[in-house]
Amino acid sequence: MQQLHLTDIEQRVYQAVTTLEARGQVPFPEAIAEEVGLPPDQLTTPLHVLGEKNLLHREDSPMEGLDFGPRWCSQQLA
Repeated sequence: MQQLHLTDIEQRVYQAVTTLEARGQVPFPEAIAEEVGLPPDQLTTPLHVLGEKNLLHREDSPMEGLDFGPRWCSQQLA
């Protein structure tokens, strides 16, 4: 398995997403930001990079007419 290099903020964001999921919470950007301790606008780049590295994926609201924004879910690593 290939070793991925993550910056400190990428590691913290990924850990926040997996922690929120483990608690049964939806990993919306605001919840991730609160868990990491950063403003939501500072998460755009780390979320995008983690998506490119296939560690997170974005899911849009599955319910018609109820858009709470995207949620970021961790990929299941085999």
